[in-house]
Amino acid sequence: MFRALRLTLAPIAAFAVLIGLGRAFPAIAGVLDLSLPFFGLIGLGYVCGRVMDIPESGLGWMNFFILYVALPALFFNLVSVTPLDQLSNWRFILGTTLSTGIAFALALGLGLRFARGDLRSATMQGFAGAYSNIGYMGPGLTLAALGPLSTAPTALIFAFDNILLFTLVPICMALGGGGKTGAGAMLGGIARRIVTHPFNMAIVAGVIAAALHWQPPVAIGKTLSMLQNAAAPAALFVMGATIALRPVGRVAPETPAIVVIKLVFHPLLVWVALSLLGDFGREWTFTAVLMAALPPALNVFIVANQYGVYVERASSIILVGTLVSVATVTALLYAMSSGAMPYRLFQP
Repeated sequence: MFRALRLTLAPIAAFAVLIGLGRAFPAIAGVLDLSLPFFGLIGLGYVCGRVMDIPESGLGWMNFFILYVALPALFFNLVSVTPLDQLSNWRFILGTTLSTGIAFALALGLGLRFARGDLRSATMQGFAGAYSNIGYMGPGLTLAALGPLSTAPTALIFAFDNILLFTLVPICMALGGGGKTGAGAMLGGIARRIVTHPFNMAIVAGVIAAALHWQPPVAIGKTLSMLQNAAAPAALFVMGATIALRPVGRVAPETPAIVVIKLVFHPLLVWVALSLLGDFGREWTFTAVLMAALPPALNVFIVANQYGVYVERASSIILVGTLVSVATVTALLYAMSSGAMPYRLFQP
């Protein structure tokens, strides 16, 4: 009982402290006004999930609405008005995707040590250390912080990080003995999930619309705009409620290391990589760094549950990572907005 009470009160206490900091230090009040509504919606969903006796199955239709309706509408609207040449920036794609791959490899290596060579458990740790919450949190936060110029890099990171990680994870699980199908069927399943993912389908439709300079009829356009506006609030609330309903046991010894890789090393690696590869501009570089700095995605738990491995620990990593990210993402936003952090680390 006391443990459940502590878990319920933790996000409330964290937000109270940050609001107090905003009042004590006016210089950071603007950044807190930007970040706290996002984390506040997660916290509200979390508290409601802990307090209300609602079964997890009750979130089914909400998740369907978010994944298959609202967020695809958001991605389509954003990409369809983006110049086509911005969506083929291969140096940017290389830098961000390679950085995610390195973060995955590092977390996987640490996982092998903590899991004593169990590749399946280590794969889930690698997944948690590399897969940001780029679907639920990414678009809303990058748009609010960096404006419409963040649209193209947000879409590119989402598409290519998903392609990379949803290829690596099934392969590693198969090598670890978790696969139940042959190599051909496994690769076919990977390709099918990537191609048919509603976010990726919406991005492709948006690219086609941008190439043809096509705009939907007024009635459809207004419907898409309404769905776009509902996407971020609904996704963040459901994310908090879902975390609250997941089983959370004792924090595993590897959790701090995985959280540091996800929240510190991954964004630092993206910053360095893009600085080395060229001048992508403030909005593109900071969008990539901010996306990398987001906490582990709920998909980590979903995939762990699918394979029946590392389920409880995955849930605790997501919870701890989300709580810690309230401070780390807010600090990053302050560094970006105050000019303390240059968008390009290495100037020519």
